[in-house]
Amino acid sequence: MQKLALILTFILCFGVSRAQFIEPDKPIKVGLVLSGGGAKGMAHIGALKVIEEAGITIDYIGGTSMGAIVGALYASGYSANELDSLFRQADFSDLIQDNLPRGAKTFYEKEDSERYALTLPFNKFKISFPKAISGGQKIYNELVRLLYHVKDVNDFNKLPIPFFCIATNMETGTEVLLNKGYLPEAVMASGTFPSLFEPAEVDGLILIDGGVLNNYPVMEVKQLGADIVIGVDVQHGLRDRESLKSATDILLQINNFRTIDDMKEKVKETDIYIRPDVDDFSVMDFDLAEAIIESGKLAGLEHFETLKELAEKQKSIRKNVKNIEPKDSIFINKLVIEGNISYSRAYVKGKLRIDLPAKTTFQKLQQGVSNLAATNNFTSIRYELVSDEVGEELILKLRENPNKGYLRLGVHYDDLYKTAALVNLTKKNLFMKDDVASIDLALGDNIRYNFQYYVDKGSYWSFGVNSRLNDFDYEIDLDVIRSNFRVANLAGINEINLNVSDFTNQLYLQTVFKEEFAFIIGAEQKLLKYSTRTFNNPDIVDPPIAAGDRLYFENSNYFSVYGKLILDTYNDRYFPSKGLYFNGDFHLYLFSSDFNDNFKEFSIAKAKFGAAFPIVGKLSVNLTTEGGFKLGSSDVKALDFVLGGYGNDLINNFIPFVGYDFLSLPGNSYVNAFGRLDFEFVKKHHAMFSVNFANVEDDLFRTGEWFTLPDFSGYALSYGWESFLGPVQLMYSWTPESSDGNFFVSIGYWF
Repeated sequence: MQKLALILTFILCFGVSRAQFIEPDKPIKVGLVLSGGGAKGMAHIGALKVIEEAGITIDYIGGTSMGAIVGALYASGYSANELDSLFRQADFSDLIQDNLPRGAKTFYEKEDSERYALTLPFNKFKISFPKAISGGQKIYNELVRLLYHVKDVNDFNKLPIPFFCIATNMETGTEVLLNKGYLPEAVMASGTFPSLFEPAEVDGLILIDGGVLNNYPVMEVKQLGADIVIGVDVQHGLRDRESLKSATDILLQINNFRTIDDMKEKVKETDIYIRPDVDDFSVMDFDLAEAIIESGKLAGLEHFETLKELAEKQKSIRKNVKNIEPKDSIFINKLVIEGNISYSRAYVKGKLRIDLPAKTTFQKLQQGVSNLAATNNFTSIRYELVSDEVGEELILKLRENPNKGYLRLGVHYDDLYKTAALVNLTKKNLFMKDDVASIDLALGDNIRYNFQYYVDKGSYWSFGVNSRLNDFDYEIDLDVIRSNFRVANLAGINEINLNVSDFTNQLYLQTVFKEEFAFIIGAEQKLLKYSTRTFNNPDIVDPPIAAGDRLYFENSNYFSVYGKLILDTYNDRYFPSKGLYFNGDFHLYLFSSDFNDNFKEFSIAKAKFGAAFPIVGKLSVNLTTEGGFKLGSSDVKALDFVLGGYGNDLINNFIPFVGYDFLSLPGNSYVNAFGRLDFEFVKKHHAMFSVNFANVEDDLFRTGEWFTLPDFSGYALSYGWESFLGPVQLMYSWTPESSDGNFFVSIGYWF
């Protein structure tokens, strides 16, 4: 009985402190350790809810990786319930993959991202592979926003709860304890998992995930002065071969060979050890937030009575900032740029789209940073907001991408250009800062090339040079040729194989507003050839024009000046579900080598306006209206409009029109209305119904025929898949004007 009394007295006096001698009047200091574990780290939030409910005051927090993120937010003043709300609302898949919005990309960058299936660094004729999947830019943006209220706290011991996190020096293989500096930067460094995120640079050190060396920093928390340590451990145990399903799983398994042994001692140093049951979750299961958070709560409840006893012994009260609302409006007084060597200040500032000094929002700031990230010219973009006497300084720290050359590959098949493999070489900073040179070579049934050189100055005037060769053959109705060129009636021939060859060179100036709106003016030379091998009798055309085994209908150089106005806020080029699109084009043709001896100065104007918007759930609609006309009395027909077929990159004035085959409906003017219902029945899989109506003929606008009911209509049912090669589209189209239907197939990005 006396022994039992002694044991009870021992427990009562020393509680959960594992026989630590604490002076009765001395406040008990409680430290919290949060391990890394990727998505499983969301269990920390459930455990924190229980800790708060028990009334525990946390005096120190140490964390690694995801534990560092949760720990830093909690140390800055967020409550467990606030963290729960933040993490449930976050789209971690989007954040981790750095899926920058399409609107962050310039028109050049949009084309690059929507043309190539694979991009590899290519320098000094050697191919390499990217260091990581993601630069972590979107995660960093969110950390800056969420931790804005403690932006001026450079000593983490002065946070509402003293905090530190652990990173690993990649060059020396040593542990780095981060307790000073810019909090978002430190937290980001602690969670830069190798191969998933680019290594972080902090104070000249190249850092990676702290979990490589110390995924559960219990001793460091005790060294701060913690009398009692509460630990929440969400680490992997060793897994069997069936569970190792990805490169990430294998890397974690290798790392865990050492940490498993370390944890045996670290658990002994932990007074209250909370181990959520998260073994069935992976480090990437961010979409299972509710279940993971609940597992942390259940694990915490197992220690609830012990936690309550500890709370009763505490003397201090946590100074918690309640109901933190991430700030939206900020006033940026000054811009400091560090690390820009190959890219000018004008280039960087032009991408940010912030005229200083200016009051702005986090959304606009993040958009500007996304504009920079979308260029792929920087491996990391870190920035600090530092208060000054007037407002805040924006300190932008750039790490330029050492890769200036790229090899890009793509494949494509469609019914017009047939099969093609695309090889691209891109070189940045070829002649000067901010420039890009790119050449595409399409090899297959029709050999084509596209060369681009431009100097990108963002919202300032940029300039560029384009040169392209486009070539294809297609069986078309002889009446289409006869309507445009002087061809005799040929008994028994209804179709001919038409070869179209277009060699175009352009010199232009361009200015961009918010990456979505562009104005372009330029000069153009175009060598346009229409020919056939179906017959080569020079007597069937007037005048006779034959060369070798080809008969030429057109073989002229055209010289023009042009202007373009483009607005593109579509969220996707091929399957837009929201946004606006406008493309206006005006060409004034001034000179020609005049192969057909019929040239007079003329102009062609055309415009296209589209809008996409969701209706309900995954059902959206895309509506488009467009039209074009020729101005002038020239008899040149080679640049008239010809409607028919389906596609995204039809050259000159060939206009897609479902229901009819390619190159079916000619005229020097047209109006067209298009509508499409798009139902994404499974992620990245689309079922679509399309309809379009058009009038097309000569002088449509002058005669007023564009006001009449449409002469042509077409309908289509199609399936679309957003594959790793690009969009796959299968379409069956038909028209009431004909008994024949058309089946179109497109695989891969159009180019």
